[in-house]
Amino acid sequence: MKLQFWSVGKAHEPYVKEGIDLFTKRIGNYYPLQWNIIPVPKNTGSMPASEQKAKEAESILSSLKKEDYLVLLDERGKQLSSEGLASFIQQRANESEKNIVFLIGGAFGVSDAVFKRADFSWSLSALVFPHQLVRLILAEQVYRACSIIRNEKYHHQ
Repeated sequence: MKLQFWSVGKAHEPYVKEGIDLFTKRIGNYYPLQWNIIPVPKNTGSMPASEQKAKEAESILSSLKKEDYLVLLDERGKQLSSEGLASFIQQRANESEKNIVFLIGGAFGVSDAVFKRADFSWSLSALVFPHQLVRLILAEQVYRACSIIRNEKYHHQ
């Protein structure tokens, strides 16, 4: 199984890049992992949020393969404990999913089309976080889940 982390926005900011790189490398010991930073479409600053989300959706949906399992990070999604995330990832592996895409949408979220395409919607918290921090939290939590699956000590250090 391969994991992909997709995020709409700019490259990793220096203040989170080191942590993201660390957890990305650690996850690589369990699953191949690839980041895909999807640039915000040009000239969207003056567009209404709905138009911006629609433009971002075009990029996202055209890049997804039919067989990709899409996990949308969304504040309205289901919250999982760390153990619950581990179980979720293990279940996808047991079902022989080839590719799981974890998607962090743009500043205004995602369009209905992307929301409908998602196989699972996951909320990290009822709080709203900056996208850069969500990337770091995602990487750390997926690494934590991998260590739980393998019964390693990271989760309770």
